[in-house]
Amino acid sequence: MAAVRVLVVDDSAFMRVMISRLLGQDPALEVVGVARDGEEALAQVKALCPDVITLDVEMPKMGGLEFLSRLMAYRPTPVVMLSSLTQAGAEITVEALGLGAVDFVPKPSQATAIHQVANELVTKVKRASKAKVTPLPPSREPERLRSPLDSARFAQVTAEVASWDRVLIIGASTGGPRALRHVLKALPGDLPAAVLIVQHMPPGFTRSLAQHLDQCAALQVREAVAGDRLERGVALVAPGGYHMIPDRDGGIRLDQGPAVNGVRPSVDVTLLGAAAVHGGRAIAVVLTGMGHDGTDGARALKRAGGIVLAEHESTCVVYGMPRSVIEAGLADEVVPLDQMAEAIIRHLNPASAGG
Repeated sequence: MAAVRVLVVDDSAFMRVMISRLLGQDPALEVVGVARDGEEALAQVKALCPDVITLDVEMPKMGGLEFLSRLMAYRPTPVVMLSSLTQAGAEITVEALGLGAVDFVPKPSQATAIHQVANELVTKVKRASKAKVTPLPPSREPERLRSPLDSARFAQVTAEVASWDRVLIIGASTGGPRALRHVLKALPGDLPAAVLIVQHMPPGFTRSLAQHLDQCAALQVREAVAGDRLERGVALVAPGGYHMIPDRDGGIRLDQGPAVNGVRPSVDVTLLGAAAVHGGRAIAVVLTGMGHDGTDGARALKRAGGIVLAEHESTCVVYGMPRSVIEAGLADEVVPLDQMAEAIIRHLNPASAGG
């Protein structure tokens, strides 16, 4: 099998050398070029056609975000960001993931300690090489909200449902921030459900993710905190490092118990809690991601009478989590990303989803 061809983009000569050296130690990877800014990187992409790009965010001339925007329009390529562990670094990283970056690796505060994340960097570059990065189709406005009559009926349904009577749980991993933004942008602010979002992401980044989603969605989106309660039209994002578990009193509990499926937060943990508490009033949406987190929870939810939607392979960056759910026979519908919001609304509306 041919080695994965990697382009290293960083404004620091030291980091270009160190990252190239770390990646080059793995026989499955080949560093085919380096670039010091976005302009040079675009030229290298055209000349070298790399399989994966590692990208620093803060660069002169053309920064990482502008480079990403141009790259995704010109030649969509898997990108692994190298991000500082500052709040500003988290915000830029989340924006980059929304633009199409596949994954990120938090950089140590000292550049000389880059070897501390060598294994993570190598692993994520290899994973990124298998990701499918394509331009997303435009969000489709849900059919039921296109006419004033349908909109009025939807508002009536909303008014009749208790504030947290229906619960929508969305789980995602690799490629998730972009998919989440795509789905949430198409959902109405008066959605007749409380929303719980579980995105595999470390502490320090989920708050920026929630803020980023809040800016583009009609729903209110925020990172969950202790004492939060389910509320119609509000989406709570599980904090990095915490499982988010629905309680019987309509609240949520944040738990630092052991990782499940190697992650915390885990989609399974939230879905298992939702199955026990909300049963048939819950809808699960499993989006792009590696592995099988969400499958056990989806099984429990189905047994309790809930609905499970899985993203279609054609729009997944990584067809892992949805595939596991689908192959287990748990998906009520398999839906491309641009149709997911419409499917959610169809199942949330008791008149069309059967209650």
